[in-house]
Amino acid sequence: MDRITADFKLAYSGFALDVQLDLPGRGVSALFGPSGCGKTTCLRAIAGLEHARGHLRISGDVWQDDAHKHFLPTHQRPLGYVFQEASLFPHLSVRRNVEYGMKRVPASRRRVSLDDAVELLGIAPLMDRQPQTLSGGERQRVAMARALATSPSLLLLDEPLAALDAQRKSEVLPYLERLHNELDIPVIYVSHAMDEVARLADTLVVLSQGRVAVSGPLAQTLARVDAPGLSDQEAGVLLEATILERDTRWHLARVGFAGGSLWLRDTGQGIGSGVRVRVLARDVSVATKEPKGTSIQNVMACVVESISADAHPSQALLRLNLNANASAAQSQTVLLARITARAVDAMGLTSGSAVWAQVKSAALVE
Repeated sequence: MDRITADFKLAYSGFALDVQLDLPGRGVSALFGPSGCGKTTCLRAIAGLEHARGHLRISGDVWQDDAHKHFLPTHQRPLGYVFQEASLFPHLSVRRNVEYGMKRVPASRRRVSLDDAVELLGIAPLMDRQPQTLSGGERQRVAMARALATSPSLLLLDEPLAALDAQRKSEVLPYLERLHNELDIPVIYVSHAMDEVARLADTLVVLSQGRVAVSGPLAQTLARVDAPGLSDQEAGVLLEATILERDTRWHLARVGFAGGSLWLRDTGQGIGSGVRVRVLARDVSVATKEPKGTSIQNVMACVVESISADAHPSQALLRLNLNANASAAQSQTVLLARITARAVDAMGLTSGSAVWAQVKSAALVE
């Protein structure tokens, strides 16, 4: 399988980047972390806008190898780059902005047609307008269409939603999902917003102080109790689930996954639809006996797999296995639960304890 591999070292006054990346050559890989952790610097190094020492290979093509004095300049790298600000040419119409990107590529190398880029980003009604007449969300969609029109081997998105309000974000996210689902071009997506990452990414790289803190498939990485760089508020799991049934009276839908199911707010997806469900550790509690007479409707039997110290000494993080008896070939489903260390002691919980997980809140990632 094609891979994206990189080893970058770069030092500024007060900051040093030292990252090693090994990412899939397809799908969306997210660089996640707080401001100042090195996400954009890493992206700029991939683009060749920063000459970090090291090497970079994109699906078999060497873009940089300092050991052999090879460095492909930015204009020779087949990539598309979308910044936080759309940076459209103000004197050109939307059509001419998009065509500008396409004209950079010889006809023999074009993999994405103008019509494809326009359709994927839903900008057909905007083609004859000027950039200054567009909303922020529309400008970002045009910028992404322009980047796609270059038929890139790699698409770099540097916090493309950061400058948008919640409404504009919600307008652009479905188009980013379309890029994820319909485009066979690897994407590296920079963000400090976990809701975006949970919705779009396949692979997660958490950066902290210029280094890779943890990296791997999104769901597995989020479920790690030793994952540094994820704040207390973001600890949790992502479940790949299927809509099983709908309760029209109460406007609920039941989603199923290996080891259990959850009732959630019905958002209209059809029976059988694949969905992502995010369950945060702070929204999961445990009981040693099956709860009765409780308002919490989502209760599942499970086994305590591990108990770890949390960021604050008063708290503990439990990793709960919902199908501990599954064979090695079957999918394992885990939840994380944040409870007090005193509760762990009072309940006599240890690795292997049988408990009931009570999921107070969960949500479809949308």
